[in-house]
Amino acid sequence: MSAGQTGKKIALVLGFAGLLAFFYFSGLGRFLTLATLKANREALALYYADHRLLMVGSFIGVYIVQTALSLPGAALMSLAAGAIFGAFSGTLYSVIGATVGATAAFLATRYLLHDMMQRRFGERLEGINRELERRGLNYLLFLRLVPVFPFFLINLAAALTRLPFRTFFIGTFLGIIPGGFVFCNAGASLASVSSLSEVASPRVLGSFALLGLFALLPALYAKFRERGENHE
Repeated sequence: MSAGQTGKKIALVLGFAGLLAFFYFSGLGRFLTLATLKANREALALYYADHRLLMVGSFIGVYIVQTALSLPGAALMSLAAGAIFGAFSGTLYSVIGATVGATAAFLATRYLLHDMMQRRFGERLEGINRELERRGLNYLLFLRLVPVFPFFLINLAAALTRLPFRTFFIGTFLGIIPGGFVFCNAGASLASVSSLSEVASPRVLGSFALLGLFALLPALYAKFRERGENHE
């Protein structure tokens, strides 16, 4: 690796570290509460009525940074989107912000660590890499739809494999639409929401798990058929 590449990687790491340090030491996290959102909803809605483009652009920008840095508050951001923009527009803006932020995290991790990971574990990961190159969209949709897998870990893990960038982008965009709509729809009726946990009820989580299984079925079927052909 050249000195220039090393310098760029160090600068990128320091930049991310600086932004993380600013968030945690500035105390911004104390504003990421449901109570704060409810108290300021009317003021945010009035500001949006007078400054629509600025509000939309600012919201998407904040969501991108929040997702790229894996900061807490994604669920609250989606509730806020529904409360300010409405269920459908809020879903669109949230999904755009989350997808671009996740893509930034994916690209940064791939730039920093992918080559090292492949050099060290390339042979062990070869089977996984081949499978992801062929049917990565199905696996990624499953991971995005089933909410037991942390969002930021999927971004990082995918970057360390040979999952194609296009597959990551499309799978992320499509896979987070259902969850985004659920939270934005709840945000549109913010007064009735008393906690974030009641939005992600067991029934809703079960529905996401079922969608995830449907997304995974084509890959499972292909694997089963290939295994049968190899035994013939």
